Amino acid sequence: MILKFAPLLFANLRRHLLRTAFTLGSIIVAFLMFGLLQAMKGSFDAGATIAGQDRLLTLHKVSIVQPLPKSYWDQIRRVDGVAFVSPVTWFGGTYQDERNQIPVFPVDGATYLDIYPEIVLPPGVRERWLADRRGALVGRAMANRFGFKPGQTIPLKSSIWRRGTGSSTWEVNISGIFDVQENKGDTMGIIMHHDYFSESLARGKGLVGWYVVKVRDPAKAARVARSIDELFANSPYETTTSTEKALAQSFANQIGNVGKILTGVIAAVFFTMLLVTANTMAQSVRERTSELALLKTLGFTGAGVTALVLAEALMLTLLGGIVGMALAYFAVDAFGTTARQYLPIFYISLPAALVAVLLMIGLGIAAGLLPARRAMRLRIVEALRGT
Repeated sequence: MILKFAPLLFANLRRHLLRTAFTLGSIIVAFLMFGLLQAMKGSFDAGATIAGQDRLLTLHKVSIVQPLPKSYWDQIRRVDGVAFVSPVTWFGGTYQDERNQIPVFPVDGATYLDIYPEIVLPPGVRERWLADRRGALVGRAMANRFGFKPGQTIPLKSSIWRRGTGSSTWEVNISGIFDVQENKGDTMGIIMHHDYFSESLARGKGLVGWYVVKVRDPAKAARVARSIDELFANSPYETTTSTEKALAQSFANQIGNVGKILTGVIAAVFFTMLLVTANTMAQSVRERTSELALLKTLGFTGAGVTALVLAEALMLTLLGGIVGMALAYFAVDAFGTTARQYLPIFYISLPAALVAVLLMIGLGIAAGLLPARRAMRLRIVEALRGT
């Protein structure tokens, strides 16, 4: 029935184009903001989602920016239940221009790829990288951004570290380009050898940023973490060890207040949109009182008239919502490269899109409910007398 009367519904929406345009605009903006918020929320939650249950991070107990001794490496490796250990340091890298900040991590090449099996390399690249002390692996997104190619030598400048010569630049040879398994991480980074990085440091020799540990049995991760921390209790460099997933979740919780603020803003926008749409529908029904009465005289039941009014409200919210979500997808795609420098996983997920559709339907029904109720209770004689 509703499809049969679609031309009538569109004609009603065209009755006052300016009012309809403003109403549609508010709906479009609301769903555009919703889509962008969902992309940001997904990025905040992604770290905890993709983090491995069998990986631990050992950090300085005071702060993640405090380094740990390199001598801890062998001690952690001997802890029962530990399969692999790799030191990791934040390089603070830039390329060519200080504005081109890129994530660079000096690691132990022999174990790092075993700790992160989701890193995918073309055949022969692993061996080539391990054989080259100055070798580096470049993520696919990073390579696409700067046009990096295997075999190319590039200068990486650190904003934190300096070499004994006074230079802050390390030249690395690109051994290959890496990808990651789907939804298992990002490729906006560079991995280099820790030995090559640390051998010429002016200061900080014998120190690393943190340790990433792969355990043999994820069920025993908590016990292994306690054993590691007990090793260094009451030392000048006490540690705190937790699963990668727990640490990622803690970071997500720290920005949780920002997420709540954004959610509050979008809730206010949707509430305003609901009021605007409901007001539009109420005015439309008041202006068409005689027409609705005429429909009833032609045999339309109260339920039929109610369905038409609700369908009109639904058409309005669905049209605006679909356009708003389409614009959100376009914005996420257009600014994805820039956003992924800070939010590695930045996209609107299918569940978020389904929630948007449910919101369109729910808000459409809510906006048209009171006007539809009034149309259903409309008395033919009183409506025609009023004309």
